[in-house]
Amino acid sequence: MLLEIVSPEATLFSGEVTSVTVPGVMGEFEMLTNHAPIISLLKEGNVKINGNITLEEEVESLFNKSDRGFWLPITSGTIEMKDNKVIVLAD
Repeated sequence: MLLEIVSPEATLFSGEVTSVTVPGVMGEFEMLTNHAPIISLLKEGNVKINGNITLEEEVESLFNKSDRGFWLPITSGTIEMKDNKVIVLAD
């Protein structure tokens, strides 16, 4: 599935991922390929992405790496999942 993470300053990530986990206001949830359409508010936490990820050099310092993938700390945001495309608008 395609993931785009956008902040007010720039597009932080755009590429194919196998999963994305986000801090929803009702709790953390994960989306995989063919997830049902959803729009949700996000709270402070981490956006976790898994897959064969390549980050752009100018944003690499914003992400943290773990053995399961990368994660990006956010303070708030929104997420939309539709037709295997996920858009995260993050602060």
